[in-house]
Amino acid sequence: MAKQNERKLNQIESILPEGLLVDAQWMKTEGYSTSLRSQYVAAGWLKQPARQVYQRPRGDLVWQQAVISLQTLLGYDLVVGGRSALELQGFGHYLAREDQEVHLYGPHRPPTWLSKLPLKTKLRYHNSERVLPLKAQDHMPHSLASTDPLPEDLVAQAWGQWGWRLVLSSPERAVLEMLDELPDRESFDHADKIMEGLANLSPKRLERLLIGCRSIKVKRLFFFFADRHQHAWLKRIDKDSIDLGKGKRLLVRGGALNHAYQITVPKELDAVQ
Repeated sequence: MAKQNERKLNQIESILPEGLLVDAQWMKTEGYSTSLRSQYVAAGWLKQPARQVYQRPRGDLVWQQAVISLQTLLGYDLVVGGRSALELQGFGHYLAREDQEVHLYGPHRPPTWLSKLPLKTKLRYHNSERVLPLKAQDHMPHSLASTDPLPEDLVAQAWGQWGWRLVLSSPERAVLEMLDELPDRESFDHADKIMEGLANLSPKRLERLLIGCRSIKVKRLFFFFADRHQHAWLKRIDKDSIDLGKGKRLLVRGGALNHAYQITVPKELDAVQ
């Protein structure tokens, strides 16, 4: 029995990288009973940052470890998206505020223990099906390897000492995700500044995403900001192929009506046309 336990301990060192997280079901599937897990925790070989969550000890826990664990070992189709993805790719001032927040997008909610982890950063989930369905993620590779191909609307960044892959929305996808947060949880001013810096987007990818976007509000806001900044890619998008809906949309009370897209926006953006 002692040799078997030693073999199991050696095995976990090879299948669970230091710092990454797994849950009780993962441990059970790999053959680690409740009593064996308790023994490892008592001996300090494993730690429990939250109930039913296990980790090989390695310093303070940060949000990247949690997200990479979900994307790889635990097989969740969750990506860093919206404002967080844009800022990670250099289009903003990343995590500059005290109330640090990272936005996650996917078709299914992350496990409840995610919100109970001792993280300085809040991980906020968004249902991707509501605005931009992540159908391409049906085949998202759940691997730490950095060479596996990703769906075309996703990108990867190497993170940490071992270069683990952190999967994000592409800038084209992320900007649409961010616009869905207006006006309640993102500001028009911040969105305008980010759009100003997006000079090198792919018009082909943008057009495809806009056609597939389920939100009339997001599509109208996108073209409103795009018209303001007149990046070269705007002329290469076939606007006639994109359904912008009918009728007015009240987004800002007391704002100005943008006649081109029938949305009310802050008066300081000089929206009246």
